[in-house]
Amino acid sequence: MTLATATRDGKPSARIVLLKSFDERGFVFYTNYDSRKGRELEQNPHAALVVYWQPLERQIRITGRVTKVTADESDKYFQSRALGSRFSASISKQSSVIASRAVLLKKLKKIEEKYPKGDPPRPIYWGGYRVHPNEIEFWQGGAFRLHDRLRYRRHRDGSWSLDRLSP
Repeated sequence: MTLATATRDGKPSARIVLLKSFDERGFVFYTNYDSRKGRELEQNPHAALVVYWQPLERQIRITGRVTKVTADESDKYFQSRALGSRFSASISKQSSVIASRAVLLKKLKKIEEKYPKGDPPRPIYWGGYRVHPNEIEFWQGGAFRLHDRLRYRRHRDGSWSLDRLSP
């Protein structure tokens, strides 16, 4: 999915992340808290998500407030990841400048030697975020650009309303 964040003063940025899970509480993804997106969410805890299926001409847009998931949730997901992904999360200072790829490969070799049984702990700077939706729009492409757009908006009491939007 595409994740859009913004700085405190509204400067936007967007990137693709993995939608790991969703439930009645919201939509969850994992990343390095010190990455650009993590720093932006610290300053401005609101985000937009877009999930797009081009072959089906379908899209879902979600906006909402963002919070970190619990340490337990992050630990469980971290341990379920492929070993290479756990090593990568442990050595990467995501979004920071590095001298070369060789720097990463050297760090990888060191962490593989440090954890020969393949059990690195979850780094404290890595974990999940949950987007608590306040608006969800479902878009279905239509002939002659007469698309179907249904927008759900959450009210303060937790209830939702539905509006049909013009294409």
